[in-house]
Amino acid sequence: MPRSTTSSSPPAKGGPVTLAMVARRAGVSPQTVSNALNAPDLLRPETLERVRRTIDEMGYRPSRAAQTLRTRSSKLIGYGIRPTPAGTTSPVMDRFLHALSQAADAAGYRVLLFASPPGGASLKGHEELLDQHDVDGFVLSDTERNDPRQTWLAKRGVPFVGFGRMWSKRQVGDWVDVDGASGTDAAVEHLTALGHRRIAFLGWPRGSEVGDDRAEGWQRAMRRHELPTRGRRAQSIDAVDAARAAATPLLDAGATAVVAASDTLALGCYHALRERGAAPDRDVAVVGFDDSPTAAFLAPGLTTLAQPLEAVGRECVRLLLARMANPTAPPERVLLEPSLVLRDSTPAPDA
Repeated sequence: MPRSTTSSSPPAKGGPVTLAMVARRAGVSPQTVSNALNAPDLLRPETLERVRRTIDEMGYRPSRAAQTLRTRSSKLIGYGIRPTPAGTTSPVMDRFLHALSQAADAAGYRVLLFASPPGGASLKGHEELLDQHDVDGFVLSDTERNDPRQTWLAKRGVPFVGFGRMWSKRQVGDWVDVDGASGTDAAVEHLTALGHRRIAFLGWPRGSEVGDDRAEGWQRAMRRHELPTRGRRAQSIDAVDAARAAATPLLDAGATAVVAASDTLALGCYHALRERGAAPDRDVAVVGFDDSPTAAFLAPGLTTLAQPLEAVGRECVRLLLARMANPTAPPERVLLEPSLVLRDSTPAPDA
């Protein structure tokens, strides 16, 4: 006689649903339920379907601790958050973390956050997570030249992927990055198509790898169009007031358009223009970078370059899982292009 597919009594209200309870309800052995979760190929299709339906009906969730013991996988990905200066925000990294969490969740993983200050102190957090939580791997961001994290993790055989290049001659590990030079190159192409020839660049201080990359795209496009760059580049820390002061000499020199390394720097340029009684949608074109939430709400709306952060999150998880599955595979590096979001801040020079 076949075993009943329903249990004689429902699980106690408020109590956790166990694997044994699912087995009783489905009329199978606990091992069959375990196989449905971890080795479905061992079951006949009709049995697998019945067990899965029962799991869904009862809301059963496997114990994470039991899964870790069985598979030696914690299903946790470590991500270190670096502090931001008081009074500032990091909308790009916030959006990346959201995208990363979604991609990890779709793959059956969770992102475990921890404080990771710049410099060697950040290694302590990684070491504690490996010892105390047995994370399966790490996602790194805010990578910089001679960053110690990649080499430290690689020597210990810990899977990791970087959101950002290593910016050094000796490349270690997998990474995903956004091609900032391609973005600012595209911004210059847009401005020259409108008729601009005096195109300035407002960037971060030299030595910032991401900032230098974005400056290189501007220089490359200017050389290609045989446009002068001398006296058309200024630098500022990523703060509105500092950017306003840095943009003033560029405007004094007659720039009809400014490509900025970030939306914050672009906003500083807005302020510099308004101090002169000028406007971005009438007198000088302005292009930002990052497509921050404020870009669309500025008046005029800011033309800017949007980073494909959802794709970055997906690629980070894909590369990390591939590294877990095959630790000796050749490193993989993915460079994604930003997209130009056109708004009202880039008029033609005779507008």
